[in-house]
Amino acid sequence: MEDVLEVYHRPYDARFPQVCLDEGCKQVLADKRDPLPMQPGKPECSDYEYEREGVCSIFLACEPLAGRRFLQVSPRRTKQDWARFVKELIEVHYPQAEKIVLVMDNLNTHTPSSFYEAFAPEEAWRLAQKLEIHYTPAHGSWLNMAEIELSVLARQCLAERMKSIEVVRHQVQAWQQQRDQAQTTINWRFTTADARIKLKRLYPSFI
Repeated sequence: MEDVLEVYHRPYDARFPQVCLDEGCKQVLADKRDPLPMQPGKPECSDYEYEREGVCSIFLACEPLAGRRFLQVSPRRTKQDWARFVKELIEVHYPQAEKIVLVMDNLNTHTPSSFYEAFAPEEAWRLAQKLEIHYTPAHGSWLNMAEIELSVLARQCLAERMKSIEVVRHQVQAWQQQRDQAQTTINWRFTTADARIKLKRLYPSFI
C-alpha cells in the first residue's frame, strides 16, 4: 500500500508518466422489440425483455496528473489482450517516456510475462524494460485511481442497454474524447501518513 502511495506523491515528470490501469466489462444486450420513439410529452419506451449478446471487456489506463485516459474495448481480456493494450500505451501514447510508472492490481494477466505470450522474446523483453510496475495489495484495489475512472465511465456512459460491441466502442470513444477535452484530473489526497492512522489495524503491533 505504501509503495503505491509513494508513487502518487511524486511530482509530474513527462519522462516517467504515472499511469493507472484497470479493466471493466459491459454486458451486451439487444432489444427483442424496437423501442417506441420519443413523442411530445412522452419519453422513449423500451421493452424490459432483451437478448444476451455476450460480454465485452474494457481496458482503461489513465494518467491522473495530466488528465488523459486511454480505453480499448475487446471481446476478451486474455494475457495477449493486456499485452497488446500496454504495447500501444508504450509505443503510441508514450513513445518519449523513459519508463511508464504503471499502477495496477495483481491479476494474473497483469505481468510482464504476458508479453511473452503475445510477442517474440526480444520484443517482450524490450517492452518489459519500459515499465516500472507497482501493484496494489490484495483487497486494496481501491488504491488504483483507474477504478475512479471506471466508475465515472459506468455512470456516464455504460448505464444504458447496448446491442453490440460496436455500439459500446462508439460510446466509450465519445466519452473518452469529451473527458480528455475537459482535461479532467484526479486530486488524490490520501497519503501514507493518513494510512498509518486510519488503517492502523492493518499494521503489526510491537507493544
